[in-house]
Amino acid sequence: MANLQITGILEKMTGKDKDYRYMATSDLLSELNKEGFKADSDLEIKLANIVLQQLDDVAGDVSGLAVKCLAPLVKKVSEERVVEMTNKLCDKLLHGKDQHRDIASIALKTIIAEVTTSSLAQSIILSMCPQLIKGITAPGMSSEIKCESLDILCDVLHKFGNLMAADHELLLNALLSQLNSNQASVRKKTVSCIASLSSSLSDDLLAKATVEVVRNLRIKGAKPEMTRTNIQMIGALSRAVGYRFGPHLGDTVPVLINYCTTASENDEELREYSLQALESFLLRCPRDIVVYCDEILNLALEYLSYDPNFTDNMEEDTDDENHEEEEDDESANEYTDDEDVSWKVRRAAAKCLAALIVSRPELLSKLYEEACPKLIDRFKEREENVKMDVFSTFIELLRQTGNVTKGQIDTNESSPRWLLKQEVPKIVKSINRQLREKSIKTKVGAFSVLKELVVVLPDCLAEHIGSLIPGIEKALNDKSSTSNLKIEALVFTRLVLASHSPPVFHPYIKALSSPVLSSVGERYYKVTAEALRVCGELVRVVRSNIQGLGFDFTPYVHPIYSAIMSRLTNQDQDQEVKECAISCMGLVISTFGDNLRAELPSCLPVLVDRMGNEITRLTAVKANSFTWVKRVLVISIELQAFAVIASSPLQIDLSCVLENVIAELTAFLRKANRALRQATLGTLNSLIVAYGDQIGPSAYEVIIIELSTLISDTDLHMTALALELCCTLMADRRSSQNVGVAVRNKVLPQALSLVKSSLLQGQALLALQNFFAGLVYSANTSFDSLLDSLLSSAKPSPQSGGVAKQALYSIAQCVAVLCLAAGDQKCSSTVKMLTEILKEDSSTNSAKQHLALLCLGEIGRRRDLSSHAHIETIIIESFQSPFEEIKSAASYALGNIAVGNLSKYLPFILDQIDNQQKKQYLLLHSLKEVIVRQSVDKAEFQDSSVEKILKLLFNHCESEEEGVRNVVAECLGKIALIEPVKLVPALKVRTTSPAAFTRATVVIAVKYSVVERPEKIDEIIFPEISSFLMLIKDHDRHVRRAAVLALSTFAHNKPNLIKGLLPDLLPLLYDQTIVKQELIRTVDLGPFKHIVDDGLELRKAAFECVDTLLDSCLDQVNPSSFIVPYLKSGLEDHYDVKMPCHLILSKLADKCPSAVLAVLDSLVDPLQKTINFKPKQDAVKQEVDRNEDMIRSALRAIAALNRISGGDCSHKFKNLMSEISRSPALWEKYYSIRNE
Repeated sequence: MANLQITGILEKMTGKDKDYRYMATSDLLSELNKEGFKADSDLEIKLANIVLQQLDDVAGDVSGLAVKCLAPLVKKVSEERVVEMTNKLCDKLLHGKDQHRDIASIALKTIIAEVTTSSLAQSIILSMCPQLIKGITAPGMSSEIKCESLDILCDVLHKFGNLMAADHELLLNALLSQLNSNQASVRKKTVSCIASLSSSLSDDLLAKATVEVVRNLRIKGAKPEMTRTNIQMIGALSRAVGYRFGPHLGDTVPVLINYCTTASENDEELREYSLQALESFLLRCPRDIVVYCDEILNLALEYLSYDPNFTDNMEEDTDDENHEEEEDDESANEYTDDEDVSWKVRRAAAKCLAALIVSRPELLSKLYEEACPKLIDRFKEREENVKMDVFSTFIELLRQTGNVTKGQIDTNESSPRWLLKQEVPKIVKSINRQLREKSIKTKVGAFSVLKELVVVLPDCLAEHIGSLIPGIEKALNDKSSTSNLKIEALVFTRLVLASHSPPVFHPYIKALSSPVLSSVGERYYKVTAEALRVCGELVRVVRSNIQGLGFDFTPYVHPIYSAIMSRLTNQDQDQEVKECAISCMGLVISTFGDNLRAELPSCLPVLVDRMGNEITRLTAVKANSFTWVKRVLVISIELQAFAVIASSPLQIDLSCVLENVIAELTAFLRKANRALRQATLGTLNSLIVAYGDQIGPSAYEVIIIELSTLISDTDLHMTALALELCCTLMADRRSSQNVGVAVRNKVLPQALSLVKSSLLQGQALLALQNFFAGLVYSANTSFDSLLDSLLSSAKPSPQSGGVAKQALYSIAQCVAVLCLAAGDQKCSSTVKMLTEILKEDSSTNSAKQHLALLCLGEIGRRRDLSSHAHIETIIIESFQSPFEEIKSAASYALGNIAVGNLSKYLPFILDQIDNQQKKQYLLLHSLKEVIVRQSVDKAEFQDSSVEKILKLLFNHCESEEEGVRNVVAECLGKIALIEPVKLVPALKVRTTSPAAFTRATVVIAVKYSVVERPEKIDEIIFPEISSFLMLIKDHDRHVRRAAVLALSTFAHNKPNLIKGLLPDLLPLLYDQTIVKQELIRTVDLGPFKHIVDDGLELRKAAFECVDTLLDSCLDQVNPSSFIVPYLKSGLEDHYDVKMPCHLILSKLADKCPSAVLAVLDSLVDPLQKTINFKPKQDAVKQEVDRNEDMIRSALRAIAALNRISGGDCSHKFKNLMSEISRSPALWEKYYSIRNE
């Protein structure tokens, strides 16, 4: 039936009426697109013939539809029929009428685009390739036929280049001959065609193509247009093959530089093409271009100002705009630059310089010295498009500075940040000139530069604000200003307000506030929203402290309020504007509330109404959270800080809306939106603290019932907020007895359930402790019943079994806080009860004793227990327990009790360590607890105690037990934080100890002394760091690993301390990533042999250290020298090493893509082996799961590589991606990872 229908359509397609033919062709297209369409061999022939016939239809719309029919037809007919159609179309292309050539070309391109199977592709290539070569090279062929043939061949090569390997040489010879064509269009198409071919050429044929092109370039007396074509060819080749072009740079770069410098004055295109090729080399061949970077930099800087038809005296800098206009008019009469194309050279030079900046972060300081002044000078560029490129290049320089110098200080006079700071006055002066220009595009570009400058150097414009204000005013007030310009000006204003001290702006508030407030009334929502964000910063600046000292802010209060109120009350506006208006109004009320008493009754109800709107609800809650937030540095341009009303020192009167607000917020606690509930809990807390006397007890009870449902270990952040709110409610002396009953009945059971969770930690644990203390303080629940409930929660239950170890620590901390809150008498009785438990037989009641020890430790840390006689002896007796967890708890308890009374218990611990050899490990742990607590609390030991501790610890440095050495190292590191003057020299002396374990221990000790916060040890250890870290070349592997771990910690916590040492350390670190055969040994286990790799942990630590260095010291790491061979070998190593290597590769793909691209081919094989690895049939579940994790890790690295622009230059990588897409299992994993 379907075939009959098709036959009817085909008959109509041959009719005389063009409308009939059009409708019939349209019907055929619909039929062909149906999934169930199938044709027999006879119908296939008819379809192919009729569609080809329709291509020549005199009616253009019919032939256009016929081309569309080809796409589904190729998939519905046999290969033989497709090849037949292709041959007929090729014949039309080469020998048909001129008017049919274009449609034949389009039809062939359509067929090529739709071919998906390799067998069909091979058949088409076999029939089409000779005909296309004939169309390109046969004598007598017109340039039009050549161009069409080249176009089609370009598509074929791009899609099926790999399948044509046998014809590569033939194709290359045919195409190279066309580079000398007299027709510019043929040469241009040939360049594209060779570029498409080159990506699949072998290295030998690529070398042949390059040699041929370079040979053409070296021919003296060649026509300029031929030279230009060959230079374009060089650039196209490097863009197509990427890093594979690296070996040919030695032949090409000197030739290009020579042409740039010796070309005639009128040959701007030749210079442009040369610079474009050099730009491509910089981005695609970063390893091989290194030796030419200085020459290219000088060349780019020279041609950045290349303007032979224009001299500096033709452009006078002046502040008089009218005079400038007159000069422009005069110069327009005298000189026209319609034929001047020197701007193309300047643009190419700017882009070449940008490529140098992006690809060579290690040259930043040199770039600041040589390129930065030149770029600033070229802000005056007369050609607008070039000026935009100069701005973009300068922005790249700023961004690279921000990326490379993150976390660095500016004191070093050779650092990029310091050098940039010296250039700020020149930058501002030059940008101010651009802000006076008429061109909107120029002003937008100028604000973009300023914006990036403030992001990289947040406080750099303090002395220049006055000179920038007129430019901002003009951008916001000028009638000719576009929305884009206003947004750029407002974003810059917001950033500069947020990153500078408020007094800097006080002289200019009047000039600044007027245009900003007028922008709030703009029609375009993006301008309005940005203006409101600026208003938020303006409010903080105008009244930076509640006293308002030093600046009269009152004239600005009502204008700001009125501008925001008009937006707040307007219903018909964009969501973004509504949210910004709500946030800003909350800030205005909390800051200016004492000056807006008359306006509050009309303003506050509007904010409450906003809370009823589901979409704007979250923002409304935040604006109404009413917390005073101090002025902070805005790191991200999108970060908004806003003050909240309730905790404002101005004590804003909320009586007109308070009841409604509490009712609305209480209802929000039932909502499913997590962010909304979190914001609500914080808001309620602020409101109850500030306005508890105006809120009824009945409201408290409702709130408690609602928040009790939020206490669970599934969301610890929410739990912490709920418990904090509960504590606030209990602490309010106006709370009724019913509130206490509600807490006891609703919240306490949830809290006792939570305390048994092994997930409990951080803020939630702290909030839970405060909750139990609050219960005792509020006298709503007796101490004894609470203590009994807590201790009972640690008992094993038949359903869930024993309580987790982490939960016992949580329970012990809550018991300690409870005891302290209850007072001395209750605390003493509890301690006695706990010590009685310890005297019982531990074999019958181990869980109870375990908890008792932990409770004693937590109480002893907070309170002196020396009044309880012999408590230390009772605890140390538990060291004899047969249970490891009780021994550990006893060690913990003894150390914490010592913290409560150092003078009594510390000598006892030290004496026991000396005399009790069998208990040394546990006693050292007790000592560690003492030292760690002291270092955290920044408390100091007595000198005599320090000497005893050090003597004891250094005696144990050589212990055979690794656990003992680690405890000793941590103790030494934490003492070093307290007494750095004594410890650093003592540790340094032992770096030369003959005992390897001692050397390793002191290096690990240094690792423990390096913490994120600034410490007095920093300046003492700084000159000595190399003594410790240079042990990375020690002959003992334990010492080397210790040095690597220490380096990793320095890189993470204090990168500035080690940056100067990295040139010497990095080669040594890289050496630790190599598999060393001497560290691999075979252990004979009788029936089988087991291979042990003692260097595995060292290699893993070394790669993890490199990963850390990429985050903190990227400017010191040369990725090109690390990736091959070190990272490559890591990708082929053990599971434990591969995982960090995949992370490093992902990071490098993001931060240093050009370096990764340069060696992408060599990285494909190890990744391919990893994703295709199959565990043995009898592998245990752990091995299978581990292999799955490995595959996902490798796919994550592959996804990062696939995001690199230019990755398609690597055929190996393209084949890898094709393999992944063909495997359903791999593709599913890859797809989920890509969308993470």
